Amino acid sequence: MTEHPPVIVHPPTPSGGRRVTVRGQIVGLAHGRGDVAEFLRRAGVAGPAEDIELDDPRLVEWRGGSLNDWPMPPA
Repeated sequence: MTEHPPVIVHPPTPSGGRRVTVRGQIVGLAHGRGDVAEFLRRAGVAGPAEDIELDDPRLVEWRGGSLNDWPMPPA
């Protein structure tokens, strides 16, 4: 069985946000990289938000797009 990283950023929602889970627990709805980093910091998964490597596949699994995919919500 393949283990997933502790953090999963789920595909974008219709509102443009992406649900973030840490070790299976929903920690919030991110609307950008900064939100993801802050959720990880608050969850104790990583240190200061500016030092978190969001492109590290051992830490974060990006589903439905990469860390650069943040669709704009419909107007």
